[in-house]
Amino acid sequence: MTGLLIRGAEIDGELLDVRIGRGRVLETGHALPRAGRAEHELQAHGGALLPGLTDHHLHLFATAADLASAACDPATVHDAQGLTRALHRAGPDRHGWVRGVRYHESVAGELDASRLDALRGDVPVRVQHRSGALWMLNSRAVAAVGLATADHAGVERDADGRPTGRLWRADAWLRDRLPPGAPPSLADLGRRLAGYGITTVTDATPGLDAATVAAVSEAMARAELPQRVHLLGAPLTGSPPGRSGPQAGPWKIVIADSALPGYDELAEAVEAAHRTGRPVAVHCVTREAILLLLAVLEEVGTLPGDRLEHASLTPCEVLPAIRRLGLRVVTQPGFLADRGDDYRRGTPADEHGDLYRCASLRAAGIPVGLSSDSPYGPIDPWAVMRAAVQRRTGSGTVLGPGERLTPAQALEGYLSTARRPGDSPRRIHPGTPADLVLLRAPMPQALLLLDAELVRLVLIGGRPVAGDDTGPAQDA
Repeated sequence: MTGLLIRGAEIDGELLDVRIGRGRVLETGHALPRAGRAEHELQAHGGALLPGLTDHHLHLFATAADLASAACDPATVHDAQGLTRALHRAGPDRHGWVRGVRYHESVAGELDASRLDALRGDVPVRVQHRSGALWMLNSRAVAAVGLATADHAGVERDADGRPTGRLWRADAWLRDRLPPGAPPSLADLGRRLAGYGITTVTDATPGLDAATVAAVSEAMARAELPQRVHLLGAPLTGSPPGRSGPQAGPWKIVIADSALPGYDELAEAVEAAHRTGRPVAVHCVTREAILLLLAVLEEVGTLPGDRLEHASLTPCEVLPAIRRLGLRVVTQPGFLADRGDDYRRGTPADEHGDLYRCASLRAAGIPVGLSSDSPYGPIDPWAVMRAAVQRRTGSGTVLGPGERLTPAQALEGYLSTARRPGDSPRRIHPGTPADLVLLRAPMPQALLLLDAELVRLVLIGGRPVAGDDTGPAQDA
């Protein structure tokens, strides 16, 4: 195997040469001699060399499907006519269905079957709300999945007991009733993530079955998904994922904001995961959800690695309990830029500082990892970092200015390991995996910009997966 010698890269404020081979950083130093003519050289010109970024919470297949779906978000379509055009431009899949994503009521009001029929009724249509909690089906889709006779608690019905076409938190139920098909390809998503400098991802989809885990493993084996992968939904029982494929992370538990679980139900779910040695990653987007979870953990105890996902609305009085219990928080300040004006209108002014806390969590000694929650939030990690620094909504309002992070802190939110989000950033030194991001600028300039255009070259296991300089290092 040939290697790669990066010359003059900025690492922790010092200009160093870095030798890479056998998938690892072999050596760092000043004016390193070339190991031989087969070793490729790359001049960094003082650009910062970072450990690869980790997105600590996204949804792989949902994002891949999102990329192939009709965009229905307010930034893309602005009214009912625009939504109609978007649904008609989207070609039906091989089963004749049209899929829309990221819808919000500000586009054309609340959608139900009859409203969707007026927009597009010639084929089955399903549209997902941007929260990810709601699917809206037209009449053809309602009939196709048998919604009239469904007994799922999430099926919304009118006063006469007829389904409205609105289906709450029923992804698995709906998936089982859609025409069979292979999962969407992860190749485009893998390339996009690599282009941002993301070398590791944590898929936060709950309750994955063996077939889905196998599909992720196969995408990794084919290098369609070059990133290292951790799965919050990897089954609690059965054979764990192989060492070369996705790794099992904490066990994902969803506390639905629409219907809180009972105390005993949540306690048993946490204890079931802990009995297998798995920490828990608990979806909490409301005050009530956090208070319930903290009460349960006070009684059943915690494991290292237990974490809160989102912590969207966190009262300051619970921070000492989160710290005392040793919990981590994985949050998404990108939502403030993406939909912060909706939060501003829907949340009392004295609670704006509770939204997607960052600085106060760090000040309380709570590890904080940043993430996208893609496809529900913006996938670009650099945009999420900017949102963590600015906390500015689309209209320019700053929500919770006291929760702003410094640019360096925002970057650190993506530099911890997948297993320990919010820990100190990984460092580049001999022996570490060569999962690296070379930037076009030194760190002071990069922190001023926080822009994906900074990414020049991305390596995973020493192999180039994105950037302008992939040719020379192909065998590194």
